[in-house]
Amino acid sequence: KNLYIAAGSLSLVLGIIGIFVPILPTTPFLLLTAWLWLRSSQKLYDWLMRHRKLGRYIKDYMEDKTVPARVKVYTLVLLWASMLFCIFYFLSGRIWLQFLLMSIAIGVSLHVLLLKNTKGNG
Repeated sequence: KNLYIAAGSLSLVLGIIGIFVPILPTTPFLLLTAWLWLRSSQKLYDWLMRHRKLGRYIKDYMEDKTVPARVKVYTLVLLWASMLFCIFYFLSGRIWLQFLLMSIAIGVSLHVLLLKNTKGNG
């Protein structure tokens, strides 16, 4: 039980960092946090689901597979800016790594674009 709580707490921290750092995926970490806390602490799970910002974000994704349009735009802009910077600055001459990162960016972009927009919130 304590291991699930600790893992959920770490996952929450990574998810929050992912809001600001496009390389870290916010939604999977928040969903993992919810899953871990649901199995270990009803109190923590309830807190997360009632959280003013994170709770709604998790519920929208879990129930309807929706994300606010502004979040999609923000995600894609930061994703591509960071990926292109890495591909052309850090990985110059490493074609296979450039191809791998480009493939990941395309896959993530398609996933984000295929999510429905949250109704009423952008």
